[in-house]
Amino acid sequence: MSSDDPFDYGKDESLQSHEVTQGAEKAPHRAMFRAMGFDDDDLSSPMIGVANPAADITPCNVHLDDVAESAIEGVDEAGGMPIEFGTITISDAISMGTEGMKASLISREVITDSVELVAFGERMDGLVTIGGCDKNMPGMMMAAIRTDLPSVFLYGGSIMPGEHDGREVTIQNVFEGVGAVADGEMSEEELDEMERHACPGAGSCGGMFTANTMSSISEALGFAPLGSASPPAEHHGRYTVARESGKLAVEAVENGLRPSDFLSRESFENAIALQVAVGGSTNAVLHLLALAAEAGIDLEVEDFNEISARTPKIADLQPGGKKVMNDLHEVGGVPVVLRELLEADLLYGDALTVTGETMAEALERDDPPRVADIDADFLHTVEDPIHERGAIRILTGNLAPDGAVIKITGEDHLHHEGPVRVFEQEEDAMAYVQEGNVEEGDVLCIRNEGPQGGPGMREMLGVTSAVAGQGHADDVALFTDGRFSGATRGLSIGHVAPEAFDGGPIAALEDGDTVTIDVDDLELSVDLTDEEIDERLEAYDPEPTYDSGVLAKYGRDFDSAANGAVTNPAAKRE
Repeated sequence: MSSDDPFDYGKDESLQSHEVTQGAEKAPHRAMFRAMGFDDDDLSSPMIGVANPAADITPCNVHLDDVAESAIEGVDEAGGMPIEFGTITISDAISMGTEGMKASLISREVITDSVELVAFGERMDGLVTIGGCDKNMPGMMMAAIRTDLPSVFLYGGSIMPGEHDGREVTIQNVFEGVGAVADGEMSEEELDEMERHACPGAGSCGGMFTANTMSSISEALGFAPLGSASPPAEHHGRYTVARESGKLAVEAVENGLRPSDFLSRESFENAIALQVAVGGSTNAVLHLLALAAEAGIDLEVEDFNEISARTPKIADLQPGGKKVMNDLHEVGGVPVVLRELLEADLLYGDALTVTGETMAEALERDDPPRVADIDADFLHTVEDPIHERGAIRILTGNLAPDGAVIKITGEDHLHHEGPVRVFEQEEDAMAYVQEGNVEEGDVLCIRNEGPQGGPGMREMLGVTSAVAGQGHADDVALFTDGRFSGATRGLSIGHVAPEAFDGGPIAALEDGDTVTIDVDDLELSVDLTDEEIDERLEAYDPEPTYDSGVLAKYGRDFDSAANGAVTNPAAKRE
């Protein structure tokens, strides 16, 4: 503080917090800060918001107060003024299979809006945004993009696998166990025992499901420091990462490094390359499209095919494989995969990161081991991949003119054709499967579950897991205008666009129509002419499912899944 002016705190006038801390007229504002224990040193420092969605709603977020505390310590040690604030979360696993799952994607938008509002309203200078459950990750990164404040993304870490009957199990096994019990392949007693051991503590679901996919992508995008995605939630390394993230946020403010400075088309292509190389969640397609739309970067759903075609799958992780995030952590984490891709010229090394380094510079400093030097049977080199082509494919055809998304978890040559059985909502399909009606060769369609029609684009892990648990993961096809969990495996196609509610061709389907799914030819089609589809659609006039409340509002505001299901008007690309 200047000795000549008692109200001059020496703060850089370019910082937003200057507006609420500097000058005699801001004495009331400073009085409010002092009531919370902040002192003169704090008021002269950059104000760093720590966005914390801690909650007892889900194990993904139950420990985030501790993670946030370490981030706060890092901000304070680096000379920043840490201000913690909260936001919401929804437990995808607990709401799965219920009407409540419609809230999940909406929570991404609410998280984004709420963090943006606090950062804007309180004139913050930078952010540490923390994520636990699935929609926290994109929501936090979308908020950082929208505010364009110097920001670091911090993952809360994943849960360790449980142990049952001498083998590791995760929540995926429990969901599939439900189908196995219905099919008589597992006893209720065994399912009960598995349930009690599958989730041993705090953290997000352990496979390369949506949370771990998006946290890994945060490294590839440059939003998080290398090596930050893989330390488990209850590992000491998670708190080291949190402290360093707090320090890095202060450095980003001091260096004036904003998301708009390091996010680029190249960084998004790096993120997709990582996603398809590790067999990441189909939800990352939706979220990366939304992030790019927020950033004003031209990214189309078809780009995922192009990048997947040139990028092999090299990691064998759940749901298609047997290993989990902690296994990857033990051999060096996400940087191991990024280095393998970079050295094969499958990554843009000159893409910038939040550290101010390029991706190549950051990897050189981190110096992760090469895949070829690691004794890990679940990691392959680019020269000897699991699959020559990446795990994500975008299908089109007269059922999905704007695209549909599938993740290849098993065979890479998939063709399926047969008469379709149409369901108007998830519950009807789940009852059909649980009653034992599914047979080899079936084609199931669940519609009216899209962003607008659901609304909220429910994940349907219950249905796909019930099918897989009955032994039909590879011989029964299921497609929907809704979404699937990152734990889904098998011939499951989501994000069919346009959705039924918006007059997409999926709304024209009738039981018995012949549907063709050809993954090699990237086709999802029905044996109907355009004229027949148009004639059927003329009689289709859906009503919104809700006429009041938050679901009605977001059902009205969601854009197509092909554009990331964004609600920000400026980010929509019709």
